Amino acid sequence: MGLVAIVTWSITAMVGIYLLYVWLSGGGLHQQATKVTRFPTLLIFAHPVLAVSALACWVVYVLTLDALFAWLSFGVLSASALLGFTMFTRWLGGGRHARGAEQRFPVVAVLLHGVVGVVTFVLVLLTAAVASGA
Repeated sequence: MGLVAIVTWSITAMVGIYLLYVWLSGGGLHQQATKVTRFPTLLIFAHPVLAVSALACWVVYVLTLDALFAWLSFGVLSASALLGFTMFTRWLGGGRHARGAEQRFPVVAVLLHGVVGVVTFVLVLLTAAVASGA
């Protein structure tokens, strides 16, 4: 399951990179100064930084099979998932929240990123539980 989680994580990351590209190419950073967007820069960049950090811990777990790294990865991934959920709920707000570059996000890409992200989250949780004998 550890390697399957890496594959789903990679798919999630690729779609996430695409969404970040759409946001940046739509002027997302430039809209921060004028408050046109409700996606703060810290939120936009903390989500992938935490996800990549969790993935690094996960790779260490897969290489060492040390349950501590599996749970560390799950904890950091949980923080990233909370930020992702925050962005998703703001994006769903439509006219109230998605006022800037995030309006250009393709629905299919957002849904794919979220669904595969949830699958990854569940795989990491189940693998960490099995690794620690829970």
